[in-house]
Amino acid sequence: MKPLIVIDDAIPFIKGVFEPWANVHYLPAAAITNQEVKHATALVVRTRTHCNERLLFDSDVRFIATATIGFDHIDTQYCQQNQITWCNATGCNAGAVEQYVMSAIALYAQCRQLSCQTLTIGVVGVGHVGKRIATMAQRLGMSVLLNDPPRAMQETSFSSVSLQTIAEEADIITFHTPLTRTDAFPTYHMADEVFFSRLKRQPLIINAARGGIIDENALLEAEAFGKVSDFVIDCWENEPYINRVLLQKALASTPHIAGYSADGKANATMHCVRRLAEFLKIAALDSFTVDALKPIAPVKLNPITFTEQQLLLYPILLDSEILKRQPEMFEQLRVNYRLRREVAYCD
Repeated sequence: MKPLIVIDDAIPFIKGVFEPWANVHYLPAAAITNQEVKHATALVVRTRTHCNERLLFDSDVRFIATATIGFDHIDTQYCQQNQITWCNATGCNAGAVEQYVMSAIALYAQCRQLSCQTLTIGVVGVGHVGKRIATMAQRLGMSVLLNDPPRAMQETSFSSVSLQTIAEEADIITFHTPLTRTDAFPTYHMADEVFFSRLKRQPLIINAARGGIIDENALLEAEAFGKVSDFVIDCWENEPYINRVLLQKALASTPHIAGYSADGKANATMHCVRRLAEFLKIAALDSFTVDALKPIAPVKLNPITFTEQQLLLYPILLDSEILKRQPEMFEQLRVNYRLRREVAYCD
């Protein structure tokens, strides 16, 4: 008897892949319920599906793959207690988020008539995404401050400055941590009233990580008192019911799509397919690849004209203007987002 797999129908490049070996049901995220997964062996989901006891109770689910870097929508403790294997697509959209953040910086530099070479950037969270942003910032001649205490504890060669140092010395602060509440270094509201009170240089604040890392009310208060010069928000508390005041005041506001490149989506799908194939012992899919995307030739990096280059490659304001006009369409804009392509820079 073939196993049943339930897959979020918004995940690209996956339709038809498992059909020779399984019965597959494609459902919108809102339709992935306890009743629908009751007899499923495996799920392939996105962040909109909360994989917890309410969804999984008394089901046959034994494997969950999420086509995302983040996994705070998965109750990992419940999975462990009930012998459910899970995986996330670590690093899948790092290039897309890098592209988004660098476009946000380019927009800020253009609006303020600043040269990137004169700016100091504070990168909070130096994993797959943060490392890429730090490297690109260095290539542009920016001064870079890194904050990642968990990484510093694990790697003796890694140096992490304090959040206070970043608050006092950075012209741009960009967040790239998971959302945690109970770890040794919780990130929920890490950018709170105390953090904003320490700002010295009226920085640009960017959140392309997780809603909840920034206390949105504290950010608005900081903006009102001139502690921040601007902010770019992609990840929001209470999505899709986002803060309309924050939406309109932001330099750029987008519907949680920083990681939404065709390349990143392909990476996530490949990772999920391979891990699920391994779990189901489908050897033919062990090396599954997405062949639908043609490679894009790298673009020569020119720090002098970087802002113009970057905004041509990804005009972030177009996405922002659409959301500001139609905030009630947050979820639809996200689900139906036209997947942009990533372009790598070379020297």
